[in-house]
Amino acid sequence: MKWIKSKYPYFLTFFSLAFLCLAQTTPAAAQDTVKKEDTLRPWTVTLQTRYFFRSHTSYEFGNPYPPYQAPLSRLEFPLNTWWAGASLRREFSRFSVGAEAFRNVTSRSDGVMTDSDWDDDAHPDVKTIYSESSCRMEPSYMVYGDVDLKISDWLRLPKWLDLRPAAGIAWQRFSVVAYNGLQTYPAPGSTQPPDPLPGDLINLEQTYWRLFTGFKVAFDLGRPFSLSSLKLLTQLDWGYVYATNEDYHLLRSGRRITNDTTTGDAWHAQVNLKAGITRNFSTNIGLEYLRITTTGTHRLVNEPLGVDFSFDHGVKVWSEQMNVMMSFEYSF
Repeated sequence: MKWIKSKYPYFLTFFSLAFLCLAQTTPAAAQDTVKKEDTLRPWTVTLQTRYFFRSHTSYEFGNPYPPYQAPLSRLEFPLNTWWAGASLRREFSRFSVGAEAFRNVTSRSDGVMTDSDWDDDAHPDVKTIYSESSCRMEPSYMVYGDVDLKISDWLRLPKWLDLRPAAGIAWQRFSVVAYNGLQTYPAPGSTQPPDPLPGDLINLEQTYWRLFTGFKVAFDLGRPFSLSSLKLLTQLDWGYVYATNEDYHLLRSGRRITNDTTTGDAWHAQVNLKAGITRNFSTNIGLEYLRITTTGTHRLVNEPLGVDFSFDHGVKVWSEQMNVMMSFEYSF
């Protein structure tokens, strides 16, 4: 893929290799400061469930012809569903490596898909068409992998504070179908009655690749606050994003398909409270937020009608994702 040739993956590769080199060249005295228990049970398996709320993936594009209104069309798809997955992590003396995978376990997406158009060239600021539709999520997936490096002892931080630079890659693929809609005409003076839109209307496939770097911070609350087996875990990172989508409008004449290819960035934050149950088992609850913003190229293809053209005016793809999570961990 084209994005692999960009400078961002090379930066990520360098960052990850630097972690490993540092881990191998750490002086023996510094290695001795790492807690022995980090290697007593180096493997951790986690089963996790997440519920996404106030979450969406959206895109819009402008008019490539005069009067160049932007947006010309905007579509917003809710992502409010339940997900389940598992993760595996391996702790080493100086760094750790982990991976996780998730799939949606419910198909109904709470909320409505909205479709807005500003197609009156004489009044480009007036919304002329608006529709709301129910939404369901077909099988969709999220995969995540990262590596982090322990540096808190190098910085002489308190033993209850664990600071780690981190880098990794994340992939998301959302398959969403809008159905049973109602289309209205909100322009001032419009007398056209609403049109029901029964059945499946739009099939969207949206993919995000995210290469990120940031920091993890763990607070051992058992030390400063005398709360045994309780930790506060946080993460903040920034990432480069490569995104693609395909939108198939099922009710349009011919076979109308649009594709967006965009790039941009993302901010991600996460906070968790981890409590030990036994020596090997623990539970974890948390909140997560992800904001993606990208711009790029929009392509419209309708082969039966002889349509195939691309443009970049006003093209934007973005997503806001929030979820609450709960997990059970086993270390061995």
